[in-house]
Amino acid sequence: MLQFKHVAAALTRRMIMAAALVAAAAVVTAAAATMSVQVKDAPVRATPSFVGKVVGALAYGDQVEIQQTQGAWSKVAGAGVSGWMHTSALSSKKIVLAAGQKQANVAASGDELALAGKGFNSDVEAQFKAGHKDIDFTWINRMEKIRISAAEMQVFLQNGGVTPKEGGAK
Repeated sequence: MLQFKHVAAALTRRMIMAAALVAAAAVVTAAAATMSVQVKDAPVRATPSFVGKVVGALAYGDQVEIQQTQGAWSKVAGAGVSGWMHTSALSSKKIVLAAGQKQANVAASGDELALAGKGFNSDVEAQFKAGHKDIDFTWINRMEKIRISAAEMQVFLQNGGVTPKEGGAK
């Protein structure tokens, strides 16, 4: 009789473990979601930080699988790339490009999205310039044309000893 109790207890433990594994798998499956890239050019980063090393890029309409979220960042995998993207570049809607569509008219760049998030766009800029005709925007216009590559940014951060608290210059 004592041996039967041990066997029953062992079977009960195994059933509980199996149930826990099934429940964990269901949670992981439920957490995985497919999203679409909703910006023209979306950098994929090694860490959840705007200064994280760029490990790849995704294009408007690319489908990604969300593997994990951390604050406003999502760890994604898709189109042969895996890493972190800011969630503002993603949409839960499936984006399908139809033949003849102009991509520039249906997507915003990451820079445009960042400016829009700050409430600044070309209309606001034009209105500001019209109201401040005494200001010379020559140097601002020149600065807006400066482009810094991801590699140059990494060198700058490393040389300056800058390590953002969410990761980045690694």
